[in-house]
Amino acid sequence: MKLSELFRRCLAARYRQVENAADFAFEREGATLYIYFQQSRGKEDWDNNLDFPVKPYRRMGDGCWFAHRGFLRVWKAVEPYMEPIIADRSIKRAVIVGYSHGAALAVFCHEYLWFHRPDLRKHLQGVGFGCPRVVWGTLPKGVQARWKKFTVVRNIDDIVTHLPPAAMGYRHIGRLLEIGAKGRYSDWDAHKAKNIEKELLYNDI
Repeated sequence: MKLSELFRRCLAARYRQVENAADFAFEREGATLYIYFQQSRGKEDWDNNLDFPVKPYRRMGDGCWFAHRGFLRVWKAVEPYMEPIIADRSIKRAVIVGYSHGAALAVFCHEYLWFHRPDLRKHLQGVGFGCPRVVWGTLPKGVQARWKKFTVVRNIDDIVTHLPPAAMGYRHIGRLLEIGAKGRYSDWDAHKAKNIEKELLYNDI
């Protein structure tokens, strides 16, 4: 499925809100699971977005890694709801999609599914549209591999994809796919859904 279609699905999904204003949706198509995470929608989302001190993630297999504290807090609210969905053994393929704030949650969800469902690793796709930086510091090689099939989609001048600043130690993970052209939009306009969608359609991806 093209990225433009995944983005439209993410925008159109009917979301459920749980603790810490975490919004998620999921759907099944045969044996394929689609999980979506919504963009920022209110003050609590922005409070979490701006809570960027580093917090350690729990030790899992290859070692401990560090993440944006606000995003991690929201993911921890979602995680119990994801557990039974992801544990369903009738699922043979998974696609995880998020936009903006939701893209940060997709980063955690992708890692969670990779770790807990090793049988799906060859059939796992993750996409973060307008994704902020979530992970801090240098990752052990074994941890880096968890996002091998995760794509960060950046409309080049999108300010959100440059935050928190790399100078603070934050980094993107997985593959960075840049769309658009430098100077075509202002830094905030480049983050708007209509302009991300326009560039995805223009590039037929």
